[in-house]
Amino acid sequence: MALKTGTRLRSQVDDTEVIVVKPPVGDGGLLCGGHPMVEVTQDPAAGLVPEPGAGTQIGKRYTSSADNQLEVLVTKAGTADLRLGEITLTRKEAKPLPASD
Repeated sequence: MALKTGTRLRSQVDDTEVIVVKPPVGDGGLLCGGHPMVEVTQDPAAGLVPEPGAGTQIGKRYTSSADNQLEVLVTKAGTADLRLGEITLTRKEAKPLPASD
């Protein structure tokens, strides 16, 4: 599935839901807990077991490391990690505001 800005996805193995903020270059598949994510209107497959991970936090943005190819916003937190192919997504830190004098 080609990811586009605004696409809403859900995990098949936990409660994680995301919105794509910045789509990746190419057709990389977004995984959660080691399984492909599906659109929120689709039902998850039965019997899937998540890979262990640190999970996601609601309201946080996750990106595919320094290249910033993909950026997603978590709208519902879960217990599994997000991956783009073999790259684990990391939480994007907020940029510090400039000091005001």
